[in-house]
Amino acid sequence: MSASSPHYLQLRKSRIDAIGIDVIPAPKPGVRIMRYELSDHEWSIIKPMLPNKPRGIPRVDDRRVLNGIFWVLRSGAPWRDLPDGYGPHTTCYNRFVRWRRAGVWDQIMDAMAVAHDSAVQMIDTSIVRVHQHGACIANNGGQHIGRSRGGLTSKIHVVVDGNGLPVQLGLTGGQVHDNQLCSVLLQQLPRRARLLADRGYDADWIRAFAAERGAWANIPPKRNRKDPICFSPYLYRDRNLVERFFNKIKQCRRVATRYDKLAANYLAFVKLACIRLWLRVYESTA
Repeated sequence: MSASSPHYLQLRKSRIDAIGIDVIPAPKPGVRIMRYELSDHEWSIIKPMLPNKPRGIPRVDDRRVLNGIFWVLRSGAPWRDLPDGYGPHTTCYNRFVRWRRAGVWDQIMDAMAVAHDSAVQMIDTSIVRVHQHGACIANNGGQHIGRSRGGLTSKIHVVVDGNGLPVQLGLTGGQVHDNQLCSVLLQQLPRRARLLADRGYDADWIRAFAAERGAWANIPPKRNRKDPICFSPYLYRDRNLVERFFNKIKQCRRVATRYDKLAANYLAFVKLACIRLWLRVYESTA
């Protein structure tokens, strides 16, 4: 007898009824708590840094909106695909852009990075592919989108401390040289700090720039360098922390691939990923 025949199905149903087994209905899907939403401790840290609006119409719950923004950051999905549990996607997007323009993300990033380890500073870059949705803008000349052999790309510049935590961030086109933002990102280079960088930063002006601030640049020399320099391979081994940093923030798909047309919005997402790293550190040391 075939398992798909009507007689077989009727016989099976009669046997189940005779045994008295009740069919348990499947539970209705509810709101899923994502593992990258803000914990209670993380929320207690970031809540005092958010803008306070004592007058006017009370705004939507900040924690719910932030969780929606972090969901977009982690998943890389378009704003319109935001789950209903986080509220309207327009509310999350407008809050994200409004606070970016007001400098809220910058202020939170700076407040978090105050506790960085100033003994060691590491600078490096990482290239990110630009999605076709991020490149469909009429004038992308000022949006830090460069054309190279790999296509349209952007380049993230970062300075991390001795623990691999971000201190300064920058963004350029993918074809820009790595050391173009050194003078900007290293303005706050502490005295007696040790600056670690790869061969792409082996330039006399970078070493002089660090020496003027009382720091020492431990950078491996290029193969075509004629003048000998002081370099410690042993101390240089710590530079893997900056590579680990890029691996961590690129777990956020909104960072690993640039979907945003505006460079300011993409850099804001990178800063949000950095803020999340700092929040986890504060939570682990509580």
